[in-house]
Amino acid sequence: MDAKPITVFIDADACPVKDEVYKVAQRYGLKTFVVSNAFMQIPVSPLIARMIVDAGPDAADDWIAEQVAPGDVVVTNDIPLAERVLNGGGHPISAHGKPFTPDSIGSALAQRALMEHIRSTGEITGGPRPFDRNDRSRFLQALDETIQKERRRRALQPRL
Repeated sequence: MDAKPITVFIDADACPVKDEVYKVAQRYGLKTFVVSNAFMQIPVSPLIARMIVDAGPDAADDWIAEQVAPGDVVVTNDIPLAERVLNGGGHPISAHGKPFTPDSIGSALAQRALMEHIRSTGEITGGPRPFDRNDRSRFLQALDETIQKERRRRALQPRL
């Protein structure tokens, strides 16, 4: 019996790399779920599905975390969701091309908490830097490497 194929999930609200995900997932023939709180245009493809969840701060995150299986790929900039994906055995990748790992998630969560605290004091932090071509390139490389690594891992698993 073959293992479940890799699935890609996009935390789609404010995701700047959806088109890149569609292209890479299509190349590998991977089912992709575009998860958002509102209608979003997606390409017409049997491999791409739209999932509209209830409005709410964590509704998309909750749906993704409940669906993700070990080895699945999740594109998100949401650090708590990335931690949940890691705990479920998935591969979270930020839109800036940074894969979240068990070694990096703790410092990412700490940085997030620190920035929230600074903002709560009224300090103006300036927000994230603008998304650019280099980010897009890093993301494409990280996504491709993650899929290739997971495919190799699955190829080495004994068949049941």
